[in-house]
Amino acid sequence: MKSRLSIQDRTKRFAIRVIKACDFLNNQPGVCRTLSTQLLRSGCSIGANAHEAIHASSNADFIHRLSISLREAYETKYWIEVLIESGKVKKERFEPLLNEVIEIGKILNVSIQKLKAK
Repeated sequence: MKSRLSIQDRTKRFAIRVIKACDFLNNQPGVCRTLSTQLLRSGCSIGANAHEAIHASSNADFIHRLSISLREAYETKYWIEVLIESGKVKKERFEPLLNEVIEIGKILNVSIQKLKAK
């Protein structure tokens, strides 16, 4: 049976993948370094806020932290799409990262909706 990762573990793994992608981008010419900075900030912030949610002082604070993670996931998705659509990176190389951030966003969105319904 396949074990499920917590959203905190999944977002940490994603952040590590983003760091590696940004290392690649930093070695590319042109605007890739600038875009790398944006991607690094938003991509790592997803997990940082998900981890902070664990120590939330209330249910509302927990939802707030997950909501920040969700917004950062949307921003990260945007930067990856910009990189792909501008032709700065090969789609095949960055599509797995894009798919993962979309999945993380779905998980965060469902979690937030369930918590708000309580």
